[in-house]
Amino acid sequence: MQPVTKRIAALSLAAALAGCIPPGPDRMDPGVPPPQRGPLAAPGTPPATESKGDGVTALPSPPPAWEARRVVASARTVANGSYVVRPGDTLRGVANTTGAGSEAIARANNLPPPFTIRVGQRLTIPGGRYHGVREGETGIAIARAYGVDWSRIVTANALAEPYILRTGQRILIPGDAAPRSAAERAAAFRLDIDDILTGGEPAIEAGERPVRPVTSPRRVLPSTAVVAAPSITPGAFAWPVDGRVLKRFGAGDSGERTNGIKIGVPLDTPVTAAADGTVAYVGTGVPGLGGVVIIRHGGNLATVYGHASQLLVQRGQAVKRGQKIALSGDSGYADRPQVHFEIRNGRTPVDPLARLPRR
Repeated sequence: MQPVTKRIAALSLAAALAGCIPPGPDRMDPGVPPPQRGPLAAPGTPPATESKGDGVTALPSPPPAWEARRVVASARTVANGSYVVRPGDTLRGVANTTGAGSEAIARANNLPPPFTIRVGQRLTIPGGRYHGVREGETGIAIARAYGVDWSRIVTANALAEPYILRTGQRILIPGDAAPRSAAERAAAFRLDIDDILTGGEPAIEAGERPVRPVTSPRRVLPSTAVVAAPSITPGAFAWPVDGRVLKRFGAGDSGERTNGIKIGVPLDTPVTAAADGTVAYVGTGVPGLGGVVIIRHGGNLATVYGHASQLLVQRGQAVKRGQKIALSGDSGYADRPQVHFEIRNGRTPVDPLARLPRR
């Protein structure tokens, strides 16, 4: 298939599938153990894979967390106002009374942790539309329900690492966001890497702990599981593949910006983790990048690996530096076999060549 034709087909197929993945051909690397749902398979059971579209195969996995719980756009509109603290009041109680978010009230009144308030204190209540977070809802799903970019909600609420919402939390929805029909949301939705890293985890109950990463692709975590982020900051990153840099970080001659580097390699070259971490995403939902693996590392760092032909790990899996996570391909908008590689510090892409060993 010619490159342009392939790109058009990929976009059409991605929109049609919308995360519903049919079974595909068995092309999994024989060195990877078969993934399981429940008891381990008997010896000799062939490894199963799924077709992800655009020639990408992957281990079977549940749908993304943002598709597991439907979000209803039921935000409550709160007027700007004030509140005088009474005996027995807490910041959370004031938030429940006024309908505003406790974090928003704390920011508006410059309250430092542990957010102590005193009787007689007059608190400013910031107005706006506040969405009450329910169990299992993700930032991505909330953004889709209101027809607004999740990155704007992150900024409006000053959300920070690890970007895990709390059940019962009230988050501010930017004022010009409007609820859309399901068809409008599907047509407007464009997943990006920042969304996944900041809005991909489901909400968690107050006091509940995230689950520990698994160590094998045999064990598949449910979409509703909140995965604990790594705590150890990696040192130097390793190259994910050995190849020639085809495109560098930043704006190119045509003005198109690349948030990472493109490394040319032969088809089905093993792609390895650049550092120890936990897999945050595996799939084909990021436009243009085809098969994608995203790994979280400690210190608010993350790495991205795109254009894969095969995806060999699962969300929530702990991986080691140098561990094989995918095979290279020409999926997405790639016109030849290559690996798209990014390093992100928080929400900001950084030049990978500044963090990789010189050759």
